[in-house]
Amino acid sequence: MQHNATDWLAVSLLPGMGAARLAELTARDPSWPAGWLAALPRPASQALRLYLDHPAQSPLAAQVEAELDWLDASPDRHLLYPGHPSWPDVLSQIADPPPVLWALGDLDALEAPRLAMVGTRRPTREGSGNAAVFARGLVERGWCVVSGMALGIDGIAQQAALEAGGRSIAVLGCGVDVIYPARHRRLYERLHEPGGLLLSEHAPGTRARAGFFPRRNRLITGLSQGVLVVEAAERSGSLVSARLAVEQGRDVFALPGSIHNPQVRGCLHLIREGAALVRNLDDILAELAQWGVSPVVNRRTTEEATGTDPLLAWLSDTPTPVDALVDLTGLSVVDCQRHLLSLALEGRASQAAGGWVRLPTSPGPC
Repeated sequence: MQHNATDWLAVSLLPGMGAARLAELTARDPSWPAGWLAALPRPASQALRLYLDHPAQSPLAAQVEAELDWLDASPDRHLLYPGHPSWPDVLSQIADPPPVLWALGDLDALEAPRLAMVGTRRPTREGSGNAAVFARGLVERGWCVVSGMALGIDGIAQQAALEAGGRSIAVLGCGVDVIYPARHRRLYERLHEPGGLLLSEHAPGTRARAGFFPRRNRLITGLSQGVLVVEAAERSGSLVSARLAVEQGRDVFALPGSIHNPQVRGCLHLIREGAALVRNLDDILAELAQWGVSPVVNRRTTEEATGTDPLLAWLSDTPTPVDALVDLTGLSVVDCQRHLLSLALEGRASQAAGGWVRLPTSPGPC
């Protein structure tokens, strides 16, 4: 059954229901509202029943009404949900999509193909320049730059995209009406204008919390056809984004740099483990062209797992070259490299001189 905006809003506010749990329930497509009431855990079911039968007594009804009032206050405020004309369908294919997305700004930004750009909050001069150059080049080719409005590479890329007259989407770890970080007030205001869009899975008024940002990253990568890591240290959150991208079936790209620069060691690690080395914008667009402008993105389910398992079966502490793995597993070179990158980011395999090895912490398939 197709829910309307009010139904999805109520569902998103139910107590004790995270994104993954709601996604699992939504996939079962229960009838509304009887099927939902029967399938929900007791606290959530009780809250929904009170909302439906006695709204005047329901805290949930008061919450829904307050959020609808916020939406009605301005025409550039939107609530996106599955079935909404602007809902990004690629998000419905990740393991834990948000039940709703709060949006502030220009929904047309969602119509273009999208590439995420992420990186360190303390970029070098070269890294800052590269972020701006690639962002401008992308929007000139009709792409939209997706990032998190964070300090450093994120903000530089998004500012450059907008200054070039292009489109950019910021996914926030707070409500779309909250400016965080405060130093990016001007960028926030620019993202509120034509070409810019602010998105969040958190209701308006929600303050930023440390735990929100790793969760936010899955939406940055989930919205995008690929992810470009511009500059990242060895223990950067950008490597978490790269791992999420691989799990979601996205292409991962990384810019190389000097081995003496600690701010690029994360990128060099990604390249060593199989991410595409990028020299210029054409390297990215050529790679994405193999799949078309809007590549099919699959959830990392059994099909993905069976791709990594054959590789683990042939890996040991003796390096095995990629071409040998292709012959042994029957995978294509592209699929083999993608699965190897996934295993590397999960800490189950690593590249060594002469090929790939299984890490000691990774048991062989049973």
